[in-house]
Amino acid sequence: MSRRNRKYAVPGVERGMQSFKAEVMKREGYDVDPNHPDDVKYEVAKELGVPLKPGGNGNLTTESAGQIGGKIGGSMVREMIRLAQQQLSNRSE
Repeated sequence: MSRRNRKYAVPGVERGMQSFKAEVMKREGYDVDPNHPDDVKYEVAKELGVPLKPGGNGNLTTESAGQIGGKIGGSMVREMIRLAQQQLSNRSE
């Protein structure tokens, strides 16, 4: 899978998002290198039985790629929702 050009709505948040991904995936039980948090996709792929390897992965189905991204992205979204709910409940106190 080639690294796509991500465009965040808020300029300058790239490093923070990568740190957040590393933190969330560590809590999920994955071994994450904080300097290369995107590499966690290989560990997730292995767990799911998806033959992902560095370089070209043109043979992967959309479904297989989605399983990997869904596992990572889903974990991040759940954590963002939890944090937002926590902030909202702290405001009302």
